[in-house]
Amino acid sequence: MPPPIKVCLVPHEPRWADAAVAHGQALKGALGANVREVHHIGSTAVPGIHAKPILDLIPVVASLEALDARRGELEAMGYEWWGELGLPGRRYCTLHDPVTRERVVQLHCFVEGSPEITRHLAFRDYLRTHPTVAREYNDEKARCQRLHPDDSHAYGNCKASWIKRVEAEALAALGAP
Repeated sequence: MPPPIKVCLVPHEPRWADAAVAHGQALKGALGANVREVHHIGSTAVPGIHAKPILDLIPVVASLEALDARRGELEAMGYEWWGELGLPGRRYCTLHDPVTRERVVQLHCFVEGSPEITRHLAFRDYLRTHPTVAREYNDEKARCQRLHPDDSHAYGNCKASWIKRVEAEALAALGAP
């Protein structure tokens, strides 16, 4: 498991969208046709809220086995490979800035059709289209950051029940199970 990091929340940066696209194109170039698409998720994908300056991406792949076979290409790009990391059907990887050693990208790779993709996209899109809920999330993130400023794992656990509740609302709005 990657070690916890300091929780630094910063105002939204419009450049994050372009950076997500660039990382997605690099992944497609390195991993080929197995990567069907790359989604930008997480708080950096929601304008108007604070976020840790770390891009969360979902590379959607045709085959996890083919992705596993290309692990070396990801590692050659600088990604650390963490495997499923507690979530069956996921491949989790992190990328750090080579100079600052700060984490800059987290990959959550899933196979096409995974309900995890739907869950993440529903949450992101719900926040994008419900500004009041997005502000509430911003407040919850700030509360958890105050409680756990030096432990990203505890910070994530702190906001987990809020996220689960809103994910359920988002999925219900989509008519998804």
